[in-house]
Formats: sequence, structure tokens, C-alpha cells
Amino acid sequence: MADVNSFEDLNCWKMGRELRNEVKDLIKTFPDFEKYELVSQMRRSSRSVTHNISEGYGRFHYKENIQFCRTSRGSLYELLDQFITSLDEGYINEEEYQKYKKRVNDCLAVLNGYINYLKKASINDNK
Repeated sequence: MADVNSFEDLNCWKMGRELRNEVKDLIKTFPDFEKYELVSQMRRSSRSVTHNISEGYGRFHYKENIQFCRTSRGSLYELLDQFITSLDEGYINEEEYQKYKKRVNDCLAVLNGYINYLKKASINDNK
């Protein structure tokens, strides 16, 4: 993690940003009546992923950073459920759903790795 000078350098943030941009493009294809329902929810949860990673990074305390990353992780699971809803409503097909599910799971894996790194760093700093 020596090459990290900003939250923008974190792989979990970069992947979250890519996913957020994919969601931005996807929700433009949804029906207008979903504008204040599913579209709004997906926009907020996809944004929450990167917002919480960046806010946690700015706290400069491991425990606070971890807590914000956990919130980000929750937003990824929320987004996954919204993709399922999109599938159930017929806004995306099974192939698209599987693609988005993989993206979410990839983000989760990298974010969980970052959380584990922070936990270990916190223990090492307390020695």
C-alpha cells in the first residue's frame, strides 16, 4: 500500500467508480416511472460505494476507515439486490444480471481485502 497517496489510488475505489458509471448508463434505459423509485435507489447505492470508501480514507483512523468500508460493502449488497429487482421487473436480462453480479462480487472481494489490510495494519500499529 506504499503507492497509495489518495483514496483515488485504492483499487476498491477504482472498481467502485467503474461500477457506478455502469449503473449510471444502465438506469438511463429504465422506464420513466422508475425515476423516483428503483433508479433513484440504484443511483444512491452505487454512489455510496465510492463515497464511503473516500470518507473512510479521510478519517485517518483504522477503525473509522473500516466502519466506512463496511458501509460501502453494505451498499454493494444493496446494489446487488437492486440488480435482482431489475431482472425481476424485466429491465435487464439474465446475461446482464450475471455480468453485474460478477462486477459486484469482484468489488466485494477487493473491498474485503482492503478491510482485512486495515485490520492487520491496526493490530500492527497497536503493538
